[in-house]
Amino acid sequence: MLVTMAAPASEPAPQRFAGVDLSYVNELEACGAQYRLGGQLRDPYELFAERGANLVRLRLWNGPTWTNYSTEADVTRSMERAKKAGMHVLLDFHYSDDWADPQKQTIPAAWAADIGDADKLALHVYEYTRDVLARLSARGLTPYMVQVGNEINTQMLRPADTKGLPIDWARNAKILNAGIRAVREAHAPDGASPKVMLHVAQPENVEPWFAAAAAAGVHDYDFIGVSYYPKWSAFDMKQAQSALTAVKKRFKADIIVVEVSYPWTLRDAGDKAPNLLGEDSLLRGYPATPAGQRHFMDDVVRMTLKAGGVGVVYWEPAWVSTKCPTRWGIGSHWENATLFDFRKGNELTPAADFLKAIRGL
Repeated sequence: MLVTMAAPASEPAPQRFAGVDLSYVNELEACGAQYRLGGQLRDPYELFAERGANLVRLRLWNGPTWTNYSTEADVTRSMERAKKAGMHVLLDFHYSDDWADPQKQTIPAAWAADIGDADKLALHVYEYTRDVLARLSARGLTPYMVQVGNEINTQMLRPADTKGLPIDWARNAKILNAGIRAVREAHAPDGASPKVMLHVAQPENVEPWFAAAAAAGVHDYDFIGVSYYPKWSAFDMKQAQSALTAVKKRFKADIIVVEVSYPWTLRDAGDKAPNLLGEDSLLRGYPATPAGQRHFMDDVVRMTLKAGGVGVVYWEPAWVSTKCPTRWGIGSHWENATLFDFRKGNELTPAADFLKAIRGL
């Protein structure tokens, strides 16, 4: 059994971040999910820490009415688990009651009446971010890093079923700067403040988005977060590296590939939830096999480091299939792209070694 000591918030920052997004774990364990290494049942937080992870990413929805997970209470429980395992936390504010991504940045229901008033929206973002972080700090759970929004390629805090383009940058900048200010004002009991990340999906979109943000007066951030999914990106690995190299040179902030994953099979686990990543998710030279998944992740690590990046986070490595339903089917839509092999009782796949590779272990 792994025994670790939780690091104080003032511990020197890791030089490199080896991360896993474990936002689904509490829900899946309640549904009976099990995780194994060498055939033995393992706690996924302890397992990933043992394999080299030093960062856990967790999403937070404002006031979801359709789930009891990724709420503040659920995230608090997850942060306690991460702390016990000795890992830092990246807290991902979606600023929505549901998934936020390039297609959807739906305003929380509680703020919807103020959708036309940028100043009021900025105040909502500031107060909500401030209050969540204050409550976490009071429990000794100040996150190491905070995302001010999730995949914010398009206009934030907008009506559902709208495209969010072109971005109203005067409005967007007020919202972002309000969230950033709340993070800067937060403090752990030892005085440490969280770092700030802004997160955009797909490497080809990063430089133009941050250039527009800078022109609008958004400057105060420490990390640039990037999603890289071959299914939704126009760039292969070489092009992604070139794009991120240019971003690093122009904006100086440290880059983390904060969402990435790859299928280890094109089969599913026999559930009733169709998998999102199929053959259209593959790059040439990286077959959908355990070895192909490992090769892909090894090369993502190399690409990130060559571009001047400092970290890689695997998205939802533990979203295995269970008998519980989602809104779209019973089971998991991601079990073929997790880091657990459902053919072997959810045994850890070899690609998890990217955690050691990014840290040079």
